[in-house]
Amino acid sequence: MIRFFDLLFSFFGLVLGAPVLLALTLIGLFDTGSPLFRQRRVGRHQQPFVLVKFRTMKPETASVASHLADASAITPFGHFLRRTKLDELPQLWNVLKGEMSLVGPRPGLFNQEELIAERASRGVFDARPGITGLAQVNDIDMSTPRLLAETDQKMLQKLTVPDYFRYIIQTVLGKGKGDRVRRSQ
Repeated sequence: MIRFFDLLFSFFGLVLGAPVLLALTLIGLFDTGSPLFRQRRVGRHQQPFVLVKFRTMKPETASVASHLADASAITPFGHFLRRTKLDELPQLWNVLKGEMSLVGPRPGLFNQEELIAERASRGVFDARPGITGLAQVNDIDMSTPRLLAETDQKMLQKLTVPDYFRYIIQTVLGKGKGDRVRRSQ
């Protein structure tokens, strides 16, 4: 049932959101010269996939988890995208392709070995990674790998259709601040 909703919402989100996606792409082109950000992430069954987002940091920023990146790397437009969570919109393509779900554990990077081990020991990789979930609406990010993996496991063990909608609505209404970024030195 959840996959049906993923397909429905991602398809209509991409079609109906096309003008917004186009406008954000054009603004991003002027902001960084490279509006889309592609990064190899750990997917379902620990298989790699390429996550697509709007770029919020300068193109030369090192490919690390957000909590390890320096805040000075975020562009002014990037701050807006992160605050409004619009940087996540291109991931609807990943959802449509079946690499992700709207709700699930946020996909980590392959160099986040502690997080990968914690998630593997809890069966979290049996599910598709998601754009949002229980951890995200409760401000738990990848800077606390064990807590994140525990929260992901708890969500997946009890995920119902009403929970699915609740996490999406909470995210759209602004609950959760997103990944922390290291303050500039």
